[in-house]
Amino acid sequence: MSLFRSIATVGGFTMLSRVTGLAREMMIAHYMGASWVADAFFVAFRFPNLFRSLFAEGAFNAAFVPLFAGRLAGDGALAAQMFARQALTGMAVVLALFVAVMEIAMPWAIYGLAPGFEAVPGKIELAADLARICFPYLLFISLTALQAGVLNSLGRFAAAAGTPVLLNVVGMAGLWALTPLTPTPGHALAWGTFAAGIAQFVWLAVAVRRAGMGLAPARPRLTPEIRTLARRIVPGALGAGIYQVNLLINTIIASTVANGAVSYLNYADRINQLPLGVVGVAIGTALLPLLARQIKAGDLDAARDSQNRALELGLLLTLPAAAALMCVGAPVVQVLFQRGAFGPAETQATAQALSAFAIGLPAFVLVKALVPAFFAREDTRTPVKVAGLAMILNVVLNLALVGPLAHVGMALATALASWVNAVILVLLLARRGLFTVDARLRRRAPRIVLAAALMAAALLGLHRLLWPLAEGQGLALLVLAALVAAGMLVFALAAQLTGAVRWAEVRPMMRRRP
Repeated sequence: MSLFRSIATVGGFTMLSRVTGLAREMMIAHYMGASWVADAFFVAFRFPNLFRSLFAEGAFNAAFVPLFAGRLAGDGALAAQMFARQALTGMAVVLALFVAVMEIAMPWAIYGLAPGFEAVPGKIELAADLARICFPYLLFISLTALQAGVLNSLGRFAAAAGTPVLLNVVGMAGLWALTPLTPTPGHALAWGTFAAGIAQFVWLAVAVRRAGMGLAPARPRLTPEIRTLARRIVPGALGAGIYQVNLLINTIIASTVANGAVSYLNYADRINQLPLGVVGVAIGTALLPLLARQIKAGDLDAARDSQNRALELGLLLTLPAAAALMCVGAPVVQVLFQRGAFGPAETQATAQALSAFAIGLPAFVLVKALVPAFFAREDTRTPVKVAGLAMILNVVLNLALVGPLAHVGMALATALASWVNAVILVLLLARRGLFTVDARLRRRAPRIVLAAALMAAALLGLHRLLWPLAEGQGLALLVLAALVAAGMLVFALAAQLTGAVRWAEVRPMMRRRP
C-alpha cells in the first residue's frame, strides 16, 4: 500500500472518530457545560489519557513497531507473533499493577494534577471518584495500542484507525443512558469510558486474529527483544507525547486560574484535534512502518522521499485548517457547543483558546511526521531530549503568559513550544544527513502558505458579510457550512493557480502498490 493511500485510510477513519468525538463533546457541553463537574471529569479522564499517549500509543508503538517489523521481515510471521505475545503479556502485568497503585493513590494524584480544585469544596473528591472509574481504561487501551501496532506493521490500518469511534459512541451511550441513574453526568460518562476500553480491546482482538496474528497470552520471559523494547519505551515517552505533556502542564496551571478554565481548554483542544488527528496521527501512523521497512532494506533515497512527501502533505492540509480556525473559530464553537449549559460567555472564552491552539497546529503535525525518522532508525533518545527542551519552554511561557492572557496564554504557550520542537527536529535530521528538503518541497511550501493566506482573506471578508445574518441555531449552521465550503473552494483554486498542488497527481498517489 502506498504512503498516501495508507494516510488516506487512517485519515478517513480518524475523521470519523473526530466527528463522533465532536458529537460526544457536544453532548458533554449540553449536560455539563463548563461547570465544576465538567472540569472534574476532564481532569479525571486526562489521567489515563495522558499515560496512554505517553507509554502506549506514543512510546510503546515507537519502540514496538520497528522491532516487530524487523522480526517479521527477518525471522518470519511465527517469530514476530511470539514476540508480540510476550510483549502483550508483559504490558498487561505491568499495567495491571500500575492501575492498582493509582487507584489507591488517586486523591493525592488528583491534587498533584489539579491543585486549584481545592478551592471549590468537593471538587477534588468528585474528580478522584471519576478518575477511579476511568483509570482502568488505561489497561485496555494500552493492550489495544499493541494490537494496533501489529496490524499497522502488516499494512492493515482500517480496524485500528476505527477504534476511537467506539470510545465516542459507547461514551455517548453511557452519558445518555446512565445520567438519570448516577449522582452526576460525570459519573455516567466515566462508566461509559470504562466500558469503551473493553469494547476497543475486544474489537482489535478479533481483527488481529483474523489477520492470522492471534495474541493469546504467553509465559512472561525477559528475552533480549523484550529488554530492548523496555529500554526504548522510557526515553521515547516524552518524545512521542510532548503534546499531551504540554496539555498536562496547562491543566495544572488552568486549575488555579478560574472555574471553567480547564473546560475551555478541553473544548478548544477537541476542535483542534480534528485536523491534528486526521492529518498528524494518520501521517505518523502510516510513515513509521514504511520508513522502518525502507531503512531495513537500505533504500535511503526512498526513505528521504517518503519523509518529504509526508511533510508536504502535512503542510498542505494543516496550514489552511489553522488559518480557518483562526478566522472563524467563534462560529465553529457556537454551532458545536452553544446550547444547554454552554452559553455565549463560554463560546467566547473557548474560541479565544482555539485561535491560540491553531497557531501551533502545523507544528503539531510536523512533529508527528518528523519523529518517525528517528524511531525508524531505533533512536528514541533524541526526540526525548528535544521534547524536554520544548517542555521547559512551555512551562516558562505558561508562567509568563497566564497573567496577561489567562487560559488563552496557556494555549499559546503550547503552540509556540510545538514550533520550537518541530524546528529543532528538522535541524537535527539535516545535520546528521538523514533529511534534506528536496526541490519539490522547497518549491511548493511557500506556495501552500500563499494559498492558505488567500483563503484566510476570503474567509474574513465572508465572515463579516454573512455572520450577522446567522440568527438562531439553524441559520448559524447554514452560514457556517457556507463559510467552510467557500474556504475549501478558495483554497483548492488558489493551490492550483499558485502551483502548490497539482490535482492530477493525487490519483496516481492513491493507487495500491505491491
